[in-house]
Order: sequence, then C-alpha cells, then structure tokens
Amino acid sequence: MKEPAPTERVFLSAEWRDLTMLNYEVDPRLLSPYVPPGTELDFFGGKTFVSLVGFRFLRTRLFGILPIPFHSNFDEVNLRFYVRRQEGATLRRGVVFIREIVPRRAIAGVAQLVYGENYTHHAMRHSINKDGACYSAEYEWQFERRWCRLYALATGIPATPLEGGLEQFITEHYWGYSRKRDGVCVEYHVSHDPWLVWTATTAGFEGDGDAVYGSGFGRVLAREPDSAFIADGSPVQVFMGRRIS
Repeated sequence: MKEPAPTERVFLSAEWRDLTMLNYEVDPRLLSPYVPPGTELDFFGGKTFVSLVGFRFLRTRLFGILPIPFHSNFDEVNLRFYVRRQEGATLRRGVVFIREIVPRRAIAGVAQLVYGENYTHHAMRHSINKDGACYSAEYEWQFERRWCRLYALATGIPATPLEGGLEQFITEHYWGYSRKRDGVCVEYHVSHDPWLVWTATTAGFEGDGDAVYGSGFGRVLAREPDSAFIADGSPVQVFMGRRIS
C-alpha cells in the first residue's frame, strides 16, 4: 500500500473488493458544473470519462482501529469523474463523485458530514460469482420503488493495468475532491496498492439514469460502455480531508 504523508490521519480503513467499473466517454460540458474550485477536468487521450462503479466495502473501521457495529460490510455504487490539481511541483489526480449510494442512513450521514459528498441511502443487493476463468458481478439498488442494475461479466486471466493505459487512468487516482455546501473544496487522500483487472466481455446499466444522477446522464448510461472491467480490489485507507479553497 502506498505510504501516507507523515502528517496525514487515517479516517477510515477497509477493503474494497469486486470493483465493477463501467466507463463512458462524455462531453466535458456535462461535467463542468460539478468541477470543484481549485481543480480542473482530467483527460485521457484528449477524452473525458465518467465511471459507474459498484463494489463491496468490507471490514470497515473508523480511524483504522474501531469496528462499526452492523456497518462494517456493505455495498456502494457511485458515479464519478476525474480531475487534477497542481500542488507545488506535484500533479494530484483525483476523483469527484456525482452521487454515491449505500444501503444505510448512518453511512451516508457520516460521509456527508466529514467530506460533503453527495451520499444517499437505498436498499441494495449484490451477486458475485467466480467460476474458473469466469468472473461476474452485479450490484442493484432500489430507487423510487424500481431496481437499478450495474453488471459485468469477465473471462480470462487478470492483469496489472498497462502503464499509460485507460485501466490505469481509471484505477489509479489517489485523491478525492468534493465541494461542500458553502462552496469550499475539500481534498482527501486515498491509499491502496494497484489492482489486478479482468476485461469485461459484457457490461451495462439498467435503470433511469436521469432520475438517479441528473439530467444528461441517462443518455450516457443507456448506451454500451466504452470500456468495462472488474478489479479484485485491496485494503484501502481514506485520510482526513482538508480545505483547499
């Protein structure tokens, strides 16, 4: 796992597993209203992407040591995009979340309070199957009495993302940014080892994307993703945030 800076304090530790990542090229104008102050859109090959991501939170602990009764293991689905920020001589590449969905009110409330993230809570369920060379994952959540579904099927042997490839771009952003209600941008560090990925042969989203994520996203999510893969995941550490603007 990547080492944190000496001054960083762990807020949360966990394992992220069975990450199912659907990636869509979008017009950057769709994302401009969501870009936090002090950051700018990040591009891969001149293109802008959003990712619909489902994964499992396991063995979650506050401050790296305190287990959370009845809240240690749960699912999350988020829609995110990619930004960057210059910090001195260092370019920090990070993610911004359009919306994050979890199954419990308390989890959503803590994340909103600490980071200002757009968390909501809904009934959720998942199905993960590994059978030989086949790896399938699906995440479902109930929104306005209807079930939405994110799914992927991958086959073959996993691999470390190629240096400079799209999979590396998607998986190796180690900073998070959010704009709080007062307009201030919060930056926080996320640390984990690189993941192995399986390229998906079939993947998609089912549901009302405009209702869940806002106008314009439904059209994006209704089409076949430009790329999709499943990542094995790893232990992670999420550090306390700080205001940067």
